[in-house]
Amino acid sequence: MSGGDAQGSSWAVRVSRPDGAWRVELLAADAGDELPVLERALGEPGAGEWPPPFVVVVDSRLYFVVLRHGPGGMVRALISDATMQEWVLGAEVVERYGIAVDEDGAFDDDETGWPGGDLDVFADDGLPAAELRPIVTADDLWADEMVTRIAARLGFADELAAAVRR
Repeated sequence: MSGGDAQGSSWAVRVSRPDGAWRVELLAADAGDELPVLERALGEPGAGEWPPPFVVVVDSRLYFVVLRHGPGGMVRALISDATMQEWVLGAEVVERYGIAVDEDGAFDDDETGWPGGDLDVFADDGLPAAELRPIVTADDLWADEMVTRIAARLGFADELAAAVRR
């Protein structure tokens, strides 16, 4: 989804797996900065789908956010770079979900940020934190490229590409 592809630099999708087949729906052609709208896109907690659907937002190719219902209807959140708080959505996610940010230690020598929140957000789909971490900490990938790798690993890369293609 990089380089010459027709995809935009920001977008939001809802990903679900009704009846075992992946379904990806475009929510916005450019990433929304309204967190309540994204939370509503998750649907009602405990609606019977397992694993539950999730929302992925790529904001300006700089970072991505994943939201998903967890036990008891709480929302599980992952942000690929918790230091992106100058962006409205990034700041809202970090604040609302209590994601800790250590600004002093957040960057390595290459000044790349670090993920925050629930790195096990895809564990029920077969992508545990130990396998997700190398993707979200890769210095050579833009946020949309990270999401593409996650989608490929989980098996919905074609559906994602079709949904965000313009």
